[in-house]
Amino acid sequence: MIVRSFFILLNMKMMKSHEILVRHEPSNIVISWGDLQCLRPGAWLNDEVINLYLELLKERERREPEKFLKCHFFNTFFFEKLANGKNGYDFEAVRRWTTKKKLGYTLIECDKVFVPIHKKKHWCLAVINIKDETFQYLDSLGGKDIHVLEVLARYLMEETRDKGDTEIDSTSWKKELVDDLPLQKNGWDCGMFMIKYTDFYSRGLKLCFSQENMDYFRKKTAKEILRRRVE
Repeated sequence: MIVRSFFILLNMKMMKSHEILVRHEPSNIVISWGDLQCLRPGAWLNDEVINLYLELLKERERREPEKFLKCHFFNTFFFEKLANGKNGYDFEAVRRWTTKKKLGYTLIECDKVFVPIHKKKHWCLAVINIKDETFQYLDSLGGKDIHVLEVLARYLMEETRDKGDTEIDSTSWKKELVDDLPLQKNGWDCGMFMIKYTDFYSRGLKLCFSQENMDYFRKKTAKEILRRRVE
């Protein structure tokens, strides 16, 4: 049913690329017909689709908090702003993103914080695992980047100090370049791997999927975005 309804929608040629299909009021994210095309096999995921999916993961947690870890999901623009200042770091650029008034919680209250990382034409994921005092880096092409984790360690220490929480030395936390990962076998599924890493980790699950599941995940994600609900 998911497959059939997805392809019926994709084959509606009369729709214009700018035609709005989804308007997510809480985040002000709008998904157009053109945006949805990035969920076709062989296409790269864009910011709008990724960011709405992350918003829907947070809404899933709020609906049934007893079933999911307490998480925060930064959008795809967070790390770029944090790491683009002088000397590759600018806390002030993101300082107001995480006020308790805005979020209803502070980051240190979370079990995990998810940070999408965009490297030109490739998506990766960083995870601040507060519960286990670990920073994790996940790359579906097997790449390693300890610098990302060092930036986030500095950020978390400054963030907790700024928000009035107990000061912590997060620079001493473990930094893990996760290597036991399902990996992509093509040049376009990195975004799908990144959001599924996030989905599974936010449920406390092992990453029990593979490249063969990506076409199904694309169709499932399209359905979830159209319904504005992730199960």
